[in-house]
Amino acid sequence: MSLSRCTIFTRVANFCRKVLKRDEEAPAEVIEPERQHMAIVPRESHNISRKDISENALKVLYRLNKAGFEAYLVGGGVRDLLLGKQPKDFDVSTNATPEQMRKLFRNCRLVGRRFRLAHVMFGPEVIEVATFRGHHQEEEQDRNNSQRGQNGMLLRDNIFGSIEDDAQRRDLTINSLYYSVADFTVRDYVGGLQDLELGIIRMIGDPETRYREDPVRMLRVVRFAAKLDMRVAAETAEPIPRLATLLNDIPPARLFEESLKLLQAGHGYSTYLKLREFQLFQPLFPTITRNFTEAGDSAMERMIIQVLKNTDNRIQNDMRVNPAFLFAAIFWYPQMEAAQQMAQESGLPWYEAFALAMNDTLDEACRALAIPKRITTLVRDIWTLQLRISRRHGKRAWKLMEHPKFRAAYDLLALRAEVENNQELQRLTHWWGEFQAAAPVQQKTMLNTLGDDPVPRRKTTRRPRRRPNGPARSNNSNNNAS
Repeated sequence: MSLSRCTIFTRVANFCRKVLKRDEEAPAEVIEPERQHMAIVPRESHNISRKDISENALKVLYRLNKAGFEAYLVGGGVRDLLLGKQPKDFDVSTNATPEQMRKLFRNCRLVGRRFRLAHVMFGPEVIEVATFRGHHQEEEQDRNNSQRGQNGMLLRDNIFGSIEDDAQRRDLTINSLYYSVADFTVRDYVGGLQDLELGIIRMIGDPETRYREDPVRMLRVVRFAAKLDMRVAAETAEPIPRLATLLNDIPPARLFEESLKLLQAGHGYSTYLKLREFQLFQPLFPTITRNFTEAGDSAMERMIIQVLKNTDNRIQNDMRVNPAFLFAAIFWYPQMEAAQQMAQESGLPWYEAFALAMNDTLDEACRALAIPKRITTLVRDIWTLQLRISRRHGKRAWKLMEHPKFRAAYDLLALRAEVENNQELQRLTHWWGEFQAAAPVQQKTMLNTLGDDPVPRRKTTRRPRRRPNGPARSNNSNNNAS
C-alpha cells in the first residue's frame, strides 16, 4: 500500500476500528466482512467532496431525495474518490423502482434483462441507476423475477430489497461502499473500507456460489487486482482455476466487451499475468493458449507482452488505442503457424494459404469472443499489408502509405522485428521509418537506390488483337504484340 493511500485512509481506519471494535491482532485474511457491523463514516472522517462528483450524478441524487426516495452514489465511483482518483463514471443505487425512475426522469430509458437498470441520459454522459437488489432466496418461488441455470448462473434477477440487502448482493467489498448527499456520510456494510485500506480484493459471500451466479465476476476480481495493485484474498482466489470453464457459458459478445476492459484499460500487462495465473486466459483466447510454452518465451508470448506494455503506455499518455491492432498483434503468430502448416500439407501457394489461415484463425477467435466485423476487417488489412510492405519499387511505396491502415501495419512490422530480433525485418522497419519522415525528393532517391525487389514481378504477355471480322493476326506479322 502506498504512503499516499495510507494517508487518505488514516482517519477512516481509526473511525472504523472504534465502530467495529475488532481485535488489532486478528489476521486480515480470516475476517468475514459480512459479519461485521455497519460503519457510517461522517463527513469529517473521509475525503469525498461534492466538487469531485459529476454534476449530473448530483442532479439524479438530489431529485430522488426530493421525491422521497433513498439514493446513494455507489461502487467504483466511491472507491476511486476514497483513493483520491477521478472516477470515469458514477453509478447510483436507490429504492426507487425502474418504473418510478422512468416517471421521475424524462431523459431515462430502461435497459437489461437479467437485472433492470435505469440509464439517465445527459448528452454523452450516462448515469446508471439501479434499484436496491434483494436476496433471491426469499422469493425463489417467483420464477418471473428470479431464475437460475443448471450451473447456478442467475439468468433473471429482478428481486428488489433494502440497502443492506443490496450491499450483500454486490460482488466485491471495495465496490460496496455508499455515499449519501443527504448527510455526506459514507456507509460500509461489508468491511469494504477495511479491505480498501489493506489492499485486498475480497468477494462478498461464498465465492464459489457468487462465481456460479455470474462467472464474469472471476474476471472482475483479476481486473481490479491488476488495476488497483491489490492482492486477492485466499478464499476469493481458491475457486477461480476450478471454475474458469464456466466462462464458456457466457455469451461471446459479453466476453468481447470484458476482454477490452481487461486488456485496453491501461493495465493490460499486469492483467495478462493474472489471467494466466488464475487460468482465465484459455476461455477468452483458446487459440493463443494452445501455443503457450512452459518457459513463456516464445515469439508469440513476447509479442503479447510487448503489445500490452505499449498499449498501457499509450493509454497512460492519453493516446488513442485501437482494439484491431491489439488483436492483429496477439493473433499474428497463431495465424502464421496455421498458414505455414496449410501450405506444407496442401501445397497451396503461400498467399492462398495465408488467406485461408486468416479466416480460420479469426473464425475460432470469434467463437470465444464475438469480435465485431468492423474490427476483424481491420485485422485482415493489417495482416495482408505485412505481405506487401516489402514491395517498395516504383510507385508501390507511395501507394502503400496511402492505405488507411498503413501506420498500424508499420507498427506491427516494428513489433515483429523487435520480438524476433530479425535483422532483415529491422532493416525494413528502419527504411520505412526514414521514408515516412523524408521529403518527396529524398523519398525518390531512396527508391532509386533500392536493390532488387525481394518479391519477383510476374511476367505478363499481351494477347494478339483480333480483327472485328477476321481471324487473329499471325504471330509472324510485323504488327504482332508480344
